[in-house]
Amino acid sequence: MRLVLVGPPGAGKGTQAAFLAAHYSIPHISTGDIFRANLKASTPLGLQAKGYMDSGQLVPDEVTNEMVKDRLTHDDVANGFLLDGFPRNTVQAEVLRAFLAEKRTPLDAVLELAIDDALIIARLSSRRTCKECSAPATAAAQKCGACGGELYQREDDKEEVIAKRLSVYQEQTAPIVHFYRTEGLLVTISADGEVSEITERAITALSRVHG
Repeated sequence: MRLVLVGPPGAGKGTQAAFLAAHYSIPHISTGDIFRANLKASTPLGLQAKGYMDSGQLVPDEVTNEMVKDRLTHDDVANGFLLDGFPRNTVQAEVLRAFLAEKRTPLDAVLELAIDDALIIARLSSRRTCKECSAPATAAAQKCGACGGELYQREDDKEEVIAKRLSVYQEQTAPIVHFYRTEGLLVTISADGEVSEITERAITALSRVHG
């Protein structure tokens, strides 16, 4: 199974990616992990990325594309992969399509986790984090369940920040949903509900296109 996972912040992509990767016995490849690996190993691509990051600039698509392409040459992707966080725009999507076409290993599907903005804002703004051990909690909790520490709300969990992140997603990333719909690869499921329900929904939907 060669799969791309898309959806807005707060849709639960990371959680579902882990379950789906385990179900299909394929590596979960996130752009964050790729960046960290290249930076840690001080690869030529990692050093390029570090130069941009150190100067406060966004890492350009060209560098990100090359990192992802390099990762997709590793032995563990022989039976497939799950890409999380890439592509982020249609230019990256076209680069990925061309690269996989060269290797004759096209995508099987692009899974979209769809959820209303209001639900995302409610979900993320109710999150709290422990000041002591960084464990997650809910707004209903009085103290950290792990260590008893004081809880706080992270800046990126505040409603106005979440709304801005959703706006950026719609502007920059949502066009790839249209791209993959026209490619006939898009599979959309609701990301509302319990984690296990969403996973089962995803596997059922993907079984219709992958068998």
